[in-house]
Amino acid sequence: MQPAIAYYRVSTDQQGKSGLGLDAQMEAVRQFAEREHYQVTAHFTEIESGKKNKRPQLLAALEQCRKKKAMLIIAKLDRLGRNVAFIANLMESRVQFKAVDNPHADELMIHLLAAFAQHERKQISKRTTEALQAAKRRGQVLGANGAVLAKQNQEAADEFAEQMRPTIEQIRQGGITSIRGIRDELNRQGVPTFRQEGQSWHYPSVRYLLKRIEE
Repeated sequence: MQPAIAYYRVSTDQQGKSGLGLDAQMEAVRQFAEREHYQVTAHFTEIESGKKNKRPQLLAALEQCRKKKAMLIIAKLDRLGRNVAFIANLMESRVQFKAVDNPHADELMIHLLAAFAQHERKQISKRTTEALQAAKRRGQVLGANGAVLAKQNQEAADEFAEQMRPTIEQIRQGGITSIRGIRDELNRQGVPTFRQEGQSWHYPSVRYLLKRIEE
């Protein structure tokens, strides 16, 4: 069996201690390694933001990969960061790596996926800014009330994600791990979306839900 090093990332120290998102990553890597005949010899867990390029645990994992001529395995491509330049630097390290959600992706595909993730982050920021500007033009008072409303929306989304966790885990345990597969299964089961019943699940909404569950 080919040796492999597993790398996981969570966003906060609290999530690292509680295992939120970490268990799902570890299970995805375990299933992938078993299916593809990799022997995971070491595990590295990073606890920080995906926007930062300085990750000591990732550097340690890459060093182990070089020493043992091992494959680096991660659960999701965006666990390695949403920055195209960072992905390029990683690829220049000459360490081979596999993302469980895109195991057959070549270098071009990985660049495209990373670029898409970075573009999505910029678009979210842009939409937020535009929404605030539109509210201001309508005469809505921003500031404290706006911050409270935003916090309430975020808390509601977090609560919904927590409620959806068992459903997502059940779907994954059934062998469906891709975003498109999970989307199709949610729609097949008629699971209501965050907004309201009767709406269909779409790729972006499933990706957003999984991100909230795993981070």
